[in-house]
Amino acid sequence: MANGQWYPPEWPDRIRALAEGSLTPVAPRRAATVMLLKDHDAATTPGPLVHMLRRRTSMAFAGGAYAYPGGGVDPRDEHEIRWAGPARAWWSSRLGVEEATAQAIVCAAVRETYEEAGVLLAGPTEDTVVGDTTGDDWEADRAALVARDLSFAEFLDRRGLVLRSDLLGAWTRWITPEFEPRRYDTWFFVASLPEGQRTRNASTEADRTVWIHPSEAAAAYDKGELLMMPPTIATLRQLTPYATATEALAAAQDRDLTPVLAQATLVNDEIVLAWPGHDEFTKHIPTAGEAPA
Repeated sequence: MANGQWYPPEWPDRIRALAEGSLTPVAPRRAATVMLLKDHDAATTPGPLVHMLRRRTSMAFAGGAYAYPGGGVDPRDEHEIRWAGPARAWWSSRLGVEEATAQAIVCAAVRETYEEAGVLLAGPTEDTVVGDTTGDDWEADRAALVARDLSFAEFLDRRGLVLRSDLLGAWTRWITPEFEPRRYDTWFFVASLPEGQRTRNASTEADRTVWIHPSEAAAAYDKGELLMMPPTIATLRQLTPYATATEALAAAQDRDLTPVLAQATLVNDEIVLAWPGHDEFTKHIPTAGEAPA
């Protein structure tokens, strides 16, 4: 491959089936993912670092690809919780969904970041954040969340914590292509690593984690050294202009959240796979089934 774009070998057949009408798209599951940022010594490469994890090659979806902490919405994420920051009505307008769904998406972003990176965007009051979350008691609760033995609402209530929605900025929204058997409607957020907390590889789905500058990760992708899905490399490129995590978080307020959904069209003797607004990901797939260009 010329770069590190994740491209499953079964896609051409599925795209052709979709174009022919023999494949019925599955409904996408709502999900959230967080680009966790931290500032660093800018003597070498200016700008914040982003936390990424590498999905295990055994994973059915995007195995071996680099991504951010994230996952699907748990229906219980709609349960009543202690909430700080913009009201649910504001988030409803920002995300373009009903209030209960907006809360669930924000909760999923915070919950998944804790489950997969050990970082918790919550505190005992509306203007504080918890410190170190690496003790045995924290790990027991994190494991219970992962196993779905404990809901996020129960977790926050048990510890007397308030979810800090003001620490998140909605960045973009991507929907998995219609020809994929596993589909997600994913909201991407940005957040700064809270003072006193540190990331760790807490996910059973990842075999490696790294703090890396977005431009360095993008360069490794361009060389074919890092495998990524289109939304991951697209958001990395979007983060490169910002000098600090605070700047990136502030910029999120004006980001367009119109969903990005790949389109597969039949043009002459080939299928053209394109992501609107992201020309670098366009693929030309011969109808005879040769390798995509």
